[in-house]
Amino acid sequence: MNQKFKILLINGPNLNLLGTREPKIYGSDTLPEIIKKIKSTANILNVKLYDFQSNAEHKIVEKIHESKLLKIQFILINPGAFAHTSISIRDALLAVQIPFFEIHISNIFSRENFRSHSWISDISCGIISGFGTDGYICALNKSVNMLIKKSL
Repeated sequence: MNQKFKILLINGPNLNLLGTREPKIYGSDTLPEIIKKIKSTANILNVKLYDFQSNAEHKIVEKIHESKLLKIQFILINPGAFAHTSISIRDALLAVQIPFFEIHISNIFSRENFRSHSWISDISCGIISGFGTDGYICALNKSVNMLIKKSL
């Protein structure tokens, strides 16, 4: 069997409240339920999926830095509100030079105006926004496809 790809999933602030936080916008699945589904798909795809959630910006920055040492090959990040505020997360992603997808459960472009600008979108490989929690699986599948193409 091929070598496992190493992918890091990062979830930002307030995503620990999924399942109870504004279910009309974010759905009823909890973060542990979502992670379980993603890890199940990752196993099928021969991916070692690491997951991390924090409400603290500096912890997310540190995890991004650590990803270089762990030889992470792709990052999937739902930065939550940090998408609209965090230059430090942007700088960390630029510093490690690991390709990444930006994920949002809701369609950030159909919500409040301030949510339509992300500080990381322009440096990402792509943005998945508005597909609910299915966006995570979409991002995982596409990242694996990209890694396969890169390894050929």
